[in-house]
Amino acid sequence: MKRAFLISTSIIFFIAFCIAALPSGSADGAKKNEEAAVTFSHDVAPILFKNCVECHRPGEIAPMSLLSYKDARPWARSIKEQVVARDMPPWHADPQHSEFLNDRRLSQKEVETIAAWVDQGAKEGDPKDMPPAPTFPDGWNIGKPDAIFYLPEEFPVPAEGTVDYKYFSVPTNFKEDRWVQAAEIRPGERSVVHHVIVFIQGGSQQKLLAGYAPGEQPAIIPEGLGRKIPAGSKLVFQVHYTPNGKAVKDRSYIGLVFAKETPKYDIMTRPVMNTRLVIPPGDANYEVRSSYTFTEDAQIRSLMPHMHYRGKDFEIRITYPDGTSKIILSVPRYDFNWQSYYLLKEPVAAPKGTRVDCLAHFDNSAKNKYNPDPTKEVRWGDQTWEEMMIGWISYTLDKDEVKHKEATPASQNK
Repeated sequence: MKRAFLISTSIIFFIAFCIAALPSGSADGAKKNEEAAVTFSHDVAPILFKNCVECHRPGEIAPMSLLSYKDARPWARSIKEQVVARDMPPWHADPQHSEFLNDRRLSQKEVETIAAWVDQGAKEGDPKDMPPAPTFPDGWNIGKPDAIFYLPEEFPVPAEGTVDYKYFSVPTNFKEDRWVQAAEIRPGERSVVHHVIVFIQGGSQQKLLAGYAPGEQPAIIPEGLGRKIPAGSKLVFQVHYTPNGKAVKDRSYIGLVFAKETPKYDIMTRPVMNTRLVIPPGDANYEVRSSYTFTEDAQIRSLMPHMHYRGKDFEIRITYPDGTSKIILSVPRYDFNWQSYYLLKEPVAAPKGTRVDCLAHFDNSAKNKYNPDPTKEVRWGDQTWEEMMIGWISYTLDKDEVKHKEATPASQNK
């Protein structure tokens, strides 16, 4: 009897031990593992489509497409490295100062999802889980334009040498005022076009419409705001060409989307700059300041720092008439290859007497890998081996509220 009891007890303990030792591949464990699996089709593609393929698609500035698993898989480890380091998508504003509508940063959850996908072997998953790929009409990021304006003719860019800034005037032939809601400049020959700035020329007045530079996003203006092109105006293209060893021809162009209703405010843009900079050879932290004081009540809408290869960091601070101040943009690691503008989530009030202060530092030392020549003194100039220091400020004036009315239909603006 006693022996039978011992045998039964031993069997019970043995069964209990075996159950406890079952591998995680049991039904419950397998289900959990299946739920934790991260695939391209289900998890990663939606992130890339929302944040990356604007540039990472055929014909755009990025070196490879990410529109499909076949495109993305060879770059999986590199993608993880870039997003974990926060180098991609490119965004250089310190999040401690202001919030921006066009913030490109991935959420922490999105970063972790991409990292997990790579760590698990970068699997495709079920292709049926793939979301529809975003569409870009004829390559445009702003949607189909209501009007497109080209340079008057192709410009021959030589294989070598320095090309001074070129200016091309293009008539709009508008019979009525037009309000621009979005603008996108596209280079005809991207390899030699460093930047394009398009100005609105109306009579003796000239104002900025839009710009293109490496990494710069198209100008998409929030509802209620717009840029006015007066009837009879011309568009002036300022184009900076950089020969690359091969003679080519360029005919850059701009697409415009017009507002369906007259915006409440007309946006203006001004440079807050210092042209008197003289950067000594080898100086790793040369400081330059510039300021502007508002003479009327205004609302600051967007900001854009601009320097060349020696640009190191840039800060924009506002000081109110009562002496209080705050930083509204800090770019601690300026990158000339990504000319980003920063569209404020909420406008910053700038009452009459408010001062805008820009503070920049330049690295003219040998430690700066982009430095063309650390042995030379550097002054202001148009070419990239020279320097600039500009804080572009876009704003509206409180007194300039436009009386609301229906705008000319887009179909009449072509």
